[in-house]
Amino acid sequence: MTPVDPDDADRTRLVSCRGVDVSYGPVQVLFGVDFEVFDGEIVALLGTNGAGKSTLLKAISGLIHPSAGTIAFDGRDITGVGAEDVTRAGVSLMPGGKGVFPTVTVDEHLRLAAWTFRKDTARIEAARAEVLDLFPILAERHSQPAGYLSGGEQQMLALAQAFMSKPRLLLVDELSLGLAPAVVGHLLDVLRAAHADGTTIVIVEQSVNVALTLAERAVFMEKGEVRFTGPTADLLERPDLLRSVFIRQGPKAPATTVADGGLRGAPPSDDAPVLLSCRGIVKRFGGIHAVDEVDLDLRAGEILGLIGQNGAGKTTLFDCISGFLSIDAGTVELRGRDVTGWAPHERARAGLGRSFQEALLFPTLTTWETIAIAFERHLASKEMVAAALHLPASYESETDLGGRVEVLIELMGLGAFRDKLLGELSSGSRRIVELACILAQDPAVVLLDEPSAGVAQRETEALGPLLRRVQAYTGCSMLVIEHDMPLIAAVSDEVIALELGAVIARGTPTEVLSHPRVVASYLGTDAATIARSGPAGVLGGVARRE
Repeated sequence: MTPVDPDDADRTRLVSCRGVDVSYGPVQVLFGVDFEVFDGEIVALLGTNGAGKSTLLKAISGLIHPSAGTIAFDGRDITGVGAEDVTRAGVSLMPGGKGVFPTVTVDEHLRLAAWTFRKDTARIEAARAEVLDLFPILAERHSQPAGYLSGGEQQMLALAQAFMSKPRLLLVDELSLGLAPAVVGHLLDVLRAAHADGTTIVIVEQSVNVALTLAERAVFMEKGEVRFTGPTADLLERPDLLRSVFIRQGPKAPATTVADGGLRGAPPSDDAPVLLSCRGIVKRFGGIHAVDEVDLDLRAGEILGLIGQNGAGKTTLFDCISGFLSIDAGTVELRGRDVTGWAPHERARAGLGRSFQEALLFPTLTTWETIAIAFERHLASKEMVAAALHLPASYESETDLGGRVEVLIELMGLGAFRDKLLGELSSGSRRIVELACILAQDPAVVLLDEPSAGVAQRETEALGPLLRRVQAYTGCSMLVIEHDMPLIAAVSDEVIALELGAVIARGTPTEVLSHPRVVASYLGTDAATIARSGPAGVLGGVARRE
């Protein structure tokens, strides 16, 4: 049990968890967790990937029930109470990741969020007016399906739903996940305003830098247990906690900064072969130009960064390059061949690897099995009869495959999850598995869509050196979409910025991150949301340069 601080004796405990255990089937996730929140405070719930942070929020909100321990809210024991009753008591949860239904309109989402007082028309209209005042863009798009909104607008809608019931306790899971710095800054301002109006807030956040700007107290979890409770700033003095758990650190890299180029080596020469070439790419959805006349060249050995606000067309461009969307104009060339009309699997065989914003993996397979499947195209023997009869060719091929899988598991620090089902892993841990699967394909060109999304801050800081080591070892070229500016500035030889589907800036990371249009439309001026990883304030000067 965590000892009670005498200074807290006179404060009102809004939430009190004592000895909470939670399991998903046979897998235990929380182990005797003690956690408390005082009325009127903001608590940052931090930790490693898979530590159980989201599970703890679900237990408090009644979505899952603990197998041991007690949970109290405002002095009332709510252990095992259903989510509906917990919501009526004044608890609201904004879920992590996708918190909206893509085919349901904004107005319908807000009506759904008012289900606990659905017969009180006046209250519904008043709550709706308040949240639309907080998020004016939702008022403009009130009749549109949520799937038509950008990632930032969907996150605003999810937060607006949580606000509809005017909760005493607001639980926010992964506020900054996949969002542009300017959007995160706006959402943080909204949370500060809600706190000033008396709402108590618990926020799960992977970036300690972002958490420092919002919360004065932090709780840090690791492997289902609470390892630290205290002032958020004190976490910076705990290298035993704030470390990379999964990603193996190579030789110590220089400090990540914009000015010195961080992890970047010498850029590829002008005569280096172009592995990926896009010319005049256009993709329209109705009358909207999602991608508008985009040109880019990716040379051998190069890492090219792609940034832009949510809805700028970055992922749509990836879909066009990888063949998941047909283009309306332009051409795509891969290793000197025109692949514009090729299917995705044909481009993959030609050497194109690609990740997605959400790790699209098989939840019922283990980590080992998932990576093994990614090696399938490299099997020396695929004969069913040879496998059935355990012939030497099949046996040797499987032995070689097993060894290669183990090498990747060791490289990515996935040993603790080797035999766990993917459905049991956190979003950040699944990102690491997905990256391992891409490397297993031995691609010449890799498209990485927000590789740090859902990954803890120290893992993100270790991800940059890892990407550079992977690039140097495999010789592949990378096109990377990323909202973590220290990461993209550290690894990229060149950066391209998009806005409304068109290129607005192109050049070195320093040049692009200092560009007035990039600062105004994408970065904003909140240094912590820009520098989500790395030393606090590392990009603050760039963000404020007009």
